[in-house]
Amino acid sequence: MKVKVVCRKVYDYIRYDLKEIAFPSSLPDPPHLKKRRKLTWHERFLVLKEASRLYAASWVRDIGPDLRPNDYKKAEETEDNPGGTKTSTNRQKTTEPSVFEDLAVAARGGMETLRPALQRVYMMRASAYRDALKSFIEGYQEGVQQVMEKKEESKAQPGSDTPKKTT
Repeated sequence: MKVKVVCRKVYDYIRYDLKEIAFPSSLPDPPHLKKRRKLTWHERFLVLKEASRLYAASWVRDIGPDLRPNDYKKAEETEDNPGGTKTSTNRQKTTEPSVFEDLAVAARGGMETLRPALQRVYMMRASAYRDALKSFIEGYQEGVQQVMEKKEESKAQPGSDTPKKTT
């Protein structure tokens, strides 16, 4: 008799309690919420189709003009120029991606392609800082030379402007 009771308790534990411990059920919904009906297979397919279309469109916006499908390029050309002719600035935009687009494409390629892209970015920034510092130093030196020339000119003309001190 005791073996039967023990077996039943173990069976009930495994059947009810262990399942609830391993895979807990969520709290029940509040009573004021209305339950929605389940979607049919066709409706699920339509939702999946629309979600994948939106997801693909978001990737196309992120990866830049070089990797876009042709239909997106055509849509952009017609938006930019209604006549369909490209201008030189538009051609430059499609052939030369921005730094952000370049890094995004490189990041998708892995560390091997990301490292040279980051090095290019750092080198561009370093050269920009170096050029800015050079131009600042040149301007500063020109300013110092002008001040020194004014001082020499004022010393060359004896005291017409400044009163002489008498002791």
